[in-house]
Amino acid sequence: MPNSAPIGIFDSGIGGLTLAHAITELIPQEPIIYFGDTAHLPYGDKSATAIQAYSVKICNLLLEKNCKLILIACNSASAAAYDLVKTYVGTKAVVVNVIDPVIQYLDQQWAGKTLGLIGTKQTVNSGIYARKAEALGKDIHIQSLATPLLAPMIEEGFFNNTISEQIIREYLEQDVLKNIEGLILACTHYPLIKAQIDQFYHGQIPVIDTSQIVAQEIKHILEKHDLSIQTGEIGSRQFFVSDYTDSFEKSTQLFFGEAIKLTQYPIWD
Repeated sequence: MPNSAPIGIFDSGIGGLTLAHAITELIPQEPIIYFGDTAHLPYGDKSATAIQAYSVKICNLLLEKNCKLILIACNSASAAAYDLVKTYVGTKAVVVNVIDPVIQYLDQQWAGKTLGLIGTKQTVNSGIYARKAEALGKDIHIQSLATPLLAPMIEEGFFNNTISEQIIREYLEQDVLKNIEGLILACTHYPLIKAQIDQFYHGQIPVIDTSQIVAQEIKHILEKHDLSIQTGEIGSRQFFVSDYTDSFEKSTQLFFGEAIKLTQYPIWD
């Protein structure tokens, strides 16, 4: 695969744009192709079988676009479909999920600590973070809480206000998150409410923004595989969704930090 080939990124909707933005900020010379499966969001409430089927279909599109690396920018899909996607894609592209880079970070920085985790039902019920952390043998304990109201709340623009403050407080006051030493944001939507979560903890509990960790890992993987672009020119960016609405396009500025144009791609026709 030539170095000039794009990075493919997919998510259940537009939440993964927070991660796409982190990548373009860190390595702006890399072209990206983003696909948001807005026709099927949220993945967090779907079965593993359904998520696997969606993921493979989307990977077909990204392979057709000659992507050199495919990032599963969704915790639910990373938990349910990573192994299948990696096998399906084979040697055609490098496949990366959003979970393993965080586990590597915990291995390096959080030995002997107890961490809280918030995410979708699919991510939490899979238990994948806790299992992988335990397998490190570093005495890292993860206490997880499903927070299914947060992603749709953010999608609808209800954050940084009293409504979101109350919902966030209701979740973070749950017993399972008592006595934690850090909190993992295991959903690509959640960086948008990091400031409110920091405020809840009065800055005393570190809140781990996984988008920055994953972006750094993408940069490292491209360099490791000699797939990086060295030119100083800004790479092209294409953004596709499976179901277009004006409200989604307006929301992209919240997730990406700037207005972008979404194009409907008829992947399910």
